[in-house]
Amino acid sequence: MTGYRIFFILLFLGFSIHSQAQTGKTKMAKSKTSILYGQASFYANKFHGRRTANGEIFDQKKLTAACNSLPLGTWIKVTNLRNKKVVYVKVNDRLHPKTHRLLDLTRAAAQKLGYIKSGLTRVKIEVLGKTKPAHTG
Repeated sequence: MTGYRIFFILLFLGFSIHSQAQTGKTKMAKSKTSILYGQASFYANKFHGRRTANGEIFDQKKLTAACNSLPLGTWIKVTNLRNKKVVYVKVNDRLHPKTHRLLDLTRAAAQKLGYIKSGLTRVKIEVLGKTKPAHTG
């Protein structure tokens, strides 16, 4: 009888722990922040004309970005923290997995943010969602 009791107690504890873990995952998903901070760069010209992660053809003249933290198709507002310039871009690509940058922008987006000469800048990213913002043009 003792063996059965231990078995059922362990079984109950296992279900209890699994249930709490599932609850914890749900809470984490709901508490995701919609503002991110990090370093941004811009794409090298060699990527112009290649396919992005979502299948689009990469174009340095468009306002798009590569990001590993956000879903493809997400629209974001990017603010250069050094000069407060803003650009709206769509995430359509991924960065190399070992990259520590938060974002790579097209040359057009980097020019609007004013960091072409420096190559890198600190940015604030505000997640806007899957719908293109009306004021992006």
